[in-house]
Amino acid sequence: MTLRYLTQHQARLLVSDIFVNSMPFNQALGLKLQHLDEQQATLVLPNRSSLTGNTLQKIVHGGVIASVLDVAAGLVCVNYALTRQDMISEEELRQRLSRMGAIDLRVDYLRPGRGDIFTATAQLLHAGNKVAVSRAELHNQDQEYIATATVSYLIG
Repeated sequence: MTLRYLTQHQARLLVSDIFVNSMPFNQALGLKLQHLDEQQATLVLPNRSSLTGNTLQKIVHGGVIASVLDVAAGLVCVNYALTRQDMISEEELRQRLSRMGAIDLRVDYLRPGRGDIFTATAQLLHAGNKVAVSRAELHNQDQEYIATATVSYLIG
């Protein structure tokens, strides 16, 4: 069996595809990847009625907000861990990814989740051999700051 090695760019594309397009829950949220590089990830979440937490106020459910922030922060952490070497086999990338996950998530809700389109942006704060930490922010289309999160991810 021949191993297929990926460049950093190919690995980044695969990581983003797995996170955004292959995870059923993330598909159900309707997340769209806008940007991903070594230090930052940006996701877009179009609002729809199935994401509503409070029908009287028409705001996005807090669990949806936490999930979007978790995905954005996790994506930037995992991307760093899996694309920092020049080449990685697809098999190794998938094996390592299967062992990664959030070990701490802290969300601060700053405003009700009102809006039509939300943007989650995550920045890598720290990355070691075992743990990476990212900070994510969620804004609506009017640039209102809805929520923020700090996420620690087991990456090694």
